[in-house]
Amino acid sequence: MIRCLDDYIFNTKGMAFMHLTTRELMHRLVAFPTVSRDSNLELIDFARNYLADFGIGSTIVTNDYGTKASLYAHVGPMVDGGVVLSGHTDVVPVDGQAWDTDPFTVTERNGRLYGRGTCDMKGFDALALWAMGRAAVQGIRRPLQIALSYDEEVGCTGAPSMIDHMVSHNLPRADTVIVGEPSMMKIVTSHKGSIGYRIHVRGFEVHSSLAPTGVSAIMMAARLIDWANQVNAENAAAVPSELAAQFFPPYTTLHVGTISGGTANNITAKDCHFVMDFRLVPGEEISVWQARLMAKIAEIEAEMQELRPQTGITAEQFFRVPSLVAEFQGSAEKLVRRLTGENSTNVVSYGTEAGQFQERGYSAVICGPGDISQAHQPNEYVSVDQFEKGQAFMSNLVDLLAE
Repeated sequence: MIRCLDDYIFNTKGMAFMHLTTRELMHRLVAFPTVSRDSNLELIDFARNYLADFGIGSTIVTNDYGTKASLYAHVGPMVDGGVVLSGHTDVVPVDGQAWDTDPFTVTERNGRLYGRGTCDMKGFDALALWAMGRAAVQGIRRPLQIALSYDEEVGCTGAPSMIDHMVSHNLPRADTVIVGEPSMMKIVTSHKGSIGYRIHVRGFEVHSSLAPTGVSAIMMAARLIDWANQVNAENAAAVPSELAAQFFPPYTTLHVGTISGGTANNITAKDCHFVMDFRLVPGEEISVWQARLMAKIAEIEAEMQELRPQTGITAEQFFRVPSLVAEFQGSAEKLVRRLTGENSTNVVSYGTEAGQFQERGYSAVICGPGDISQAHQPNEYVSVDQFEKGQAFMSNLVDLLAE
């Protein structure tokens, strides 16, 4: 039997474990510099040990190299119909940003808690861990689960394997997922989807004075990028659907953020590399946009190969995030509205892991403390007020699950 006395937990052997407060938990999590390019294993090990102190077992799902991991855990009866608290453990870099405080130490000033990830989204992760511990001590009749992923910030690439593992390994099936991205504790029921491609254009080098006999990878890449501009213009000019009209911008967008290539100014470029991403409004199929991109690539590639058969274009998809589509009478929306009293309708243009859970049959919404405008910024913060509202939400959730 486990019982709670103020700040300590005692197990049946009489050993005492410090019961970290939500603020202390956030301090611990922020102190792990889990930038997406680096490992998150130390944070995952901490979370696993924290849960174990409450008698909660957890499952670790690693990446192919064993350098990163997701964690999920279950507390309460082994029955379906529970609630998943979903968060990611990685953060964006602080390189080149002007911080007034140590970004990996939580600093309180003027009612704000500064630190990388306090808003996006280690504040929520701390609250979720705390809620799991409280549920274990208090006892609940409906299950509570936690799901902590890696590499959300680089295209939500870590969550799918974790969710698939949850579905396939006899974990009782929850009917509600709350993804705690910062939403000012307002409910978000829909977001855009996205796909990203690493594109490599392979040209044929000749001296630029003989340019018509070669194939410039850069100039062929420009053809594909200009196609993206044309599509954006067409989409902007079209009348948006009722669903799309809720978003800004109210249409699907194509974007190229990085590009590199070429050897010298007087040589037709042999290679050009760039990344193209698509932000899709709900209701538009990812497969349709994939087909449109591949058709345009095939068209340009055919022209290249007519002159130089050894040229070509390859496109490697490196992330895929389905849209979150508002559900009619969804269990997640009902639960969060009951806990928050929120009646507003909110959508966001960025993607989250909520769409990945929904794609696998879960009812999902977004609701978490903090303002998304703080995400990725220097001097990132979550207000004390928002963090306390998040804790009250978790407390009420555990009480509801105990009824």
